Amino acid sequence: MEKHFAVIGNPIAHSLSPAMHQGGYREMGLEADYLRCEVEPHALPQAVQGLKALGFTGWNVTVPFKEQIIPWLDELTPEALRAGAVNTVKVMEDGRLLGHNTDGKGFVRSIQEELKPEKDMQVVILGAGGAAKGIAMALLPYQVKITLLNRTMERAQQLAELINSRGGRAVAEAWGPGEWLKSAQLIVQTTSLGLKKEKYSFSLEGISPETLVVDIIFNPWETPFLREARERGCRTLNGAGMLLYQGALAWEFWLGGQAPVAGMKKGLLEALPK
Repeated sequence: MEKHFAVIGNPIAHSLSPAMHQGGYREMGLEADYLRCEVEPHALPQAVQGLKALGFTGWNVTVPFKEQIIPWLDELTPEALRAGAVNTVKVMEDGRLLGHNTDGKGFVRSIQEELKPEKDMQVVILGAGGAAKGIAMALLPYQVKITLLNRTMERAQQLAELINSRGGRAVAEAWGPGEWLKSAQLIVQTTSLGLKKEKYSFSLEGISPETLVVDIIFNPWETPFLREARERGCRTLNGAGMLLYQGALAWEFWLGGQAPVAGMKKGLLEALPK
């Protein structure tokens, strides 16, 4: 029987998740499809119930719904509870909706060839939404020091308090350049700035060229933020690796077994803008 999966968000046209998952289906000979579903913010509850009613096995969740979807689910995994955000939903056999978060582990896996998180590493996270939460919580076991910047300072402070309440070490700072540019060993850009190739809202002047700079956006392949970091001598990664590995973890959550990472990567690469 054909299985149905999707990704919901707004905007969603840029998502490469369908191509990635369909590459995995081809490799495994699995009868399945994976759709993009753009959901209007006011229609999230109806979308959740609609996907369930239509017999979907599960779906991914992206901006801006990773936190908003939680009240419409029946249960959360420990990973989703820690992150306070959901990027993967599974419809259980009894019809319950189980929320999970693969963002954090997918992110850590994606950077490990370039930089292995370790105690006292200085990490700066730009943004304080669902993806930022997932990444921050996944970094907790490594005992890194986290600085959070968000355009709404209150949200950065709330996330810092959450991290500290879980035994981590985090502080919130004002949105914009600061001393953190000189000391950061890892900078992670988690906001939507750059999806439309727009210039970032502040300069990276003064950044250490030893810094690994990651933008979790993958389409466009290089955002203006990443381009500036590269031009200032930094190592850079976009979000394609995180997308691949969080997708592989979502696959395993839905279907069990080991995800066909090679096939998923092939599908992703074929779909990337040339």
